[in-house]
Amino acid sequence: MANLFMFIARSFFNISSFSVLLLFLLSFSSFTATEAYDPLDPNGNITIKWDIMSWTADGYVAVVTIFNFQQYRHIQAPGWTLGWKWSKKEVIWSMMGGQTTEQGDCSRFKGNIPHCCKKDPTVVDLLPGTPYNQQIANCCKGGVLNSWVQDPATAASSFQVSVGQAGTTNKTVRVPKNFTLKAPGPGYTCGPAKIVKPSRFVTADKRRVTQALMTWNVTCTYSQFLAQKTPTCCVSLSSFYNETIVPCPQCACGCQNTSQPGSCVDPKAPHIASVVPSTGKNNYAPLVQCTSHMCPVRVHWHVKLNYKEYWRVKVTITNFNYNMNYTQWNLVVQHPNFDNLTQIFSFNYKSLTPYTAINDTAMLWGVKFYNDLLSQAGQIGNVQSELLFRKDKATFTFEKGWAFPRRIYFNGDNCVMPPPDAYPWLPNGSSHQLISTLSLLTTLLAVMAFLLGYA
Repeated sequence: MANLFMFIARSFFNISSFSVLLLFLLSFSSFTATEAYDPLDPNGNITIKWDIMSWTADGYVAVVTIFNFQQYRHIQAPGWTLGWKWSKKEVIWSMMGGQTTEQGDCSRFKGNIPHCCKKDPTVVDLLPGTPYNQQIANCCKGGVLNSWVQDPATAASSFQVSVGQAGTTNKTVRVPKNFTLKAPGPGYTCGPAKIVKPSRFVTADKRRVTQALMTWNVTCTYSQFLAQKTPTCCVSLSSFYNETIVPCPQCACGCQNTSQPGSCVDPKAPHIASVVPSTGKNNYAPLVQCTSHMCPVRVHWHVKLNYKEYWRVKVTITNFNYNMNYTQWNLVVQHPNFDNLTQIFSFNYKSLTPYTAINDTAMLWGVKFYNDLLSQAGQIGNVQSELLFRKDKATFTFEKGWAFPRRIYFNGDNCVMPPPDAYPWLPNGSSHQLISTLSLLTTLLAVMAFLLGYA
């Protein structure tokens, strides 16, 4: 009986079928990306550095800097919001380059009124165009931070804070607690503040080095699941060797709401005015065009041409979001042939090597002032480019979906991939590959039930 069972199992689970099943399970597990650890950017984080620059009569003056050390994840408009809880009875006397959203109850003060008396202040960046006497270096960007790889010059933001009713020495100062970072919604989890070696600063003439009186750091990590319970992008596929166009999975980012008229926009005649939500705390939530997948962004990967020594791919990114222009967008693609990328047209490219020995991950983004702005939904709401790869005879094949990406991120969010058994197959291999993996599983379970009943 055992030998019969093994024979049946081997018949159904041949290498090809099992590989399809394994890829399907891996693809399904990546739909929501619940983990905070990013395997393609294992060291990526937001670091908050708090430097005490001078002591005052009842506290200190500090410069707080937010560094975006993530390779491809931005903080987009309306920008970051930083919060914490004071350890004692501190107040904020004044600020430059930033401001708190609420003043709080300052009724106990006479004469000079603090900028903020709340036990748990919330700070936002000032907007561009702020008067110079309210600015400091690296401030006033509206809270927008670009990724470290794409634009390191705009990957940091600073503000100055004068803290009162605090300690006036390194031994009496207490670090704040319970740091929170919104960018602009939830998604980041911050650890405790840790006192570190004081920061050092080099003067403009590079002849003198000064240092902070005291420094502490806070590290915040990102989780897509915390940021948004549903995905924000999906992937569709096509190829020159198969007429099949594999669309984004249905309901990839949500399903159409047919119970409320006007809640799902007609793609042929969108009457936006009647369905645009009123501005409020969630004004960064997308209003998307009515599609089967309901995703704000779709990435299409088309295997375009096959040459003797090369092959060509066309990548198209389409914006279905009526509320948002994606400025400084980026795409991260994982494919084994990126170690032989020969040429890329109209996109910037950088190789990402989270694992030093393997070069299979690429970061793509638009050319500044040309296609770095992904416009709102409409005729011009897309950007596209082509990639030319050299063939490696040891690995290259069009079989079993090899020509399609393993994983795609848009602006740092993991996109929903189609199930591997739906990928376009080569014509000469389609007859046996189109058998559904689910059918194989169902048949095998039926045979097992029969054998167990027979025994």
